[in-house]
Amino acid sequence: MRIGQFIILGIFGLFGIRSLYLQGLNGGYYHSLADENRYHTSRIVPPRGKILDRNGVILAQNVPSFLLTMTINNLPKDPGQRDAVINSLAKTVGIQRADIDLLLTQYAKRPSEKIPILQKISFESAMRLDINIAKFPGFDLVTSTQRNYPSAVLSLSHILGYTGKITSTEFDQLADKGYRPIDIIGKTGVEKQAENLLRGTPGKQVSEVDASGHELSVISKTDPIPGSTLVLGIDLEFQKFIESHLQEILQKVGATRGSVIAMDPNTGMIRALVSAPAFDNNLFAAGIDQSSYDQLAQNPDQPLFFRAIAGEYPSGSIFKPFVAYAALKEKVIDEHTSFLSVGGIHVGDWFFPDWKAGGHGITDVRKAIADSVNTFFYIIGGGFEKVTGLGVDRIVKYAQIFGFGSKTGIDLPGEATGFLPSKDWKLKVKGERWYVGDTYHFAIGQGDFLTTPLQMAVGTSTIANGGYAVKPHVIQAIDGAGAMDLSGDDKTQIQNYDADAIRIVREGMRQSVTSGSNRRLLNLPVAVAGKTGTAQSAVNRPNHSWFTGFAPYDHPTIELTVLVEEGGESTSAAVPLADEILGWWFANRTK
Repeated sequence: MRIGQFIILGIFGLFGIRSLYLQGLNGGYYHSLADENRYHTSRIVPPRGKILDRNGVILAQNVPSFLLTMTINNLPKDPGQRDAVINSLAKTVGIQRADIDLLLTQYAKRPSEKIPILQKISFESAMRLDINIAKFPGFDLVTSTQRNYPSAVLSLSHILGYTGKITSTEFDQLADKGYRPIDIIGKTGVEKQAENLLRGTPGKQVSEVDASGHELSVISKTDPIPGSTLVLGIDLEFQKFIESHLQEILQKVGATRGSVIAMDPNTGMIRALVSAPAFDNNLFAAGIDQSSYDQLAQNPDQPLFFRAIAGEYPSGSIFKPFVAYAALKEKVIDEHTSFLSVGGIHVGDWFFPDWKAGGHGITDVRKAIADSVNTFFYIIGGGFEKVTGLGVDRIVKYAQIFGFGSKTGIDLPGEATGFLPSKDWKLKVKGERWYVGDTYHFAIGQGDFLTTPLQMAVGTSTIANGGYAVKPHVIQAIDGAGAMDLSGDDKTQIQNYDADAIRIVREGMRQSVTSGSNRRLLNLPVAVAGKTGTAQSAVNRPNHSWFTGFAPYDHPTIELTVLVEEGGESTSAAVPLADEILGWWFANRTK
């Protein structure tokens, strides 16, 4: 009896000690575990902000959708039951079991997160699934949204970009910012650039649940803050007009690729930004299938490529106004300096031609810009006989002042830098020294020099506005918490600014319209200044067709840069398109 009593007392003693350990020393820990089982905290996703054009037309919005998710912690613990549930669910919704197994592996370290299993579920399918969802513990049907781009203007796809499901790699990088595996994020364009603004601030709801996880009551709720609405400087109607007329020109000249940039030269606000060909960003927002993606990715014209800001091309003669400014500023010439153009110049065994057989006769700087006289720019760029030209280093210096060779800083991802050649670069990369012929080619926008259409638009804006560098941007205003207007002036005077040199270059570009290669633009209702360029492309391929200019001449409100890749002569492609675009703008947007 005594032995039995001691055993019983010992057992109760152990229970007491264990109870003291559980309820006393570790009571707080187990109390929190109990609360975690009793209370469920869920995040409330804010609606993603809309994107509008400058006139308030919706360019990006949200539409309702349904999403099937899986939470690893809520799956049956018994392996056999878990397999049965997963197999049954996969068969019911028509997905592969292997796809679920892959997600189980990817998110094994985040078992409490909702993992997206199936998107784009129709309303009818969602209702049928909701009736049977209780049969599949660990799986939930949640209400979600899908991004939609209602405009039929495909060229907006490069600007707006698109959203997509967050990848496991992106989730690992963004988890500390409150993202979940079922979230969508901006992948390209404005959607990516302004992700923090468009996303908003998530809310939180704490609910009491039973042992099966079913909600009993709401304990507390913090409402989300919706994402900001972004207003772009893009004019949808203008963008649509340019896109359609660019396609007409491409068909007319037998080309397939081109870019157009229209911007306010005083503020840098982009009014239209067109790259052709383009694509439908709704395909990506809805979850593009492999076949459709392969068609886009394997298209030789690269419709996914944003060539207006990322394409790098030889500029041809539209680079000449910048060389003219450098020569005037450095006193290589003045506005009265003239050279005789007889069809080209000889340097040793080499001949550097004008585009016009027999030459252009006596030529000053204004005529050289207006008629695009190569001989004049050979001489001021590389020198000839008794004239000491700028040389490659000074040409590079002034090209950099106008923004070439570096990113413009536009509020879009994926911008390219272009390329400015140098003596050191040629020696290192090509193993050759720099020749005067290289400088001649550089001075007329050929050789190894490359620019993006956007860089050319920004450089031309500096000439248009009287010597101020602008930073291009597509976002005009942010509406919402901390609303702000971004449409004001954001410009700084360029280094080594010379008002007389800018004035003379502008006069040369105006003369290009009144008596030069841009005479077609004389029929427009306002005075236009511009410069054409015909740049060599690949061997045995047609030349690139360029135009860059601004209007009205005295007080410019628009800068226009046009590139028709492999479009041939500028007077056949770029200039006619510029004529149509400027005509529409001043007929429909006079204020």
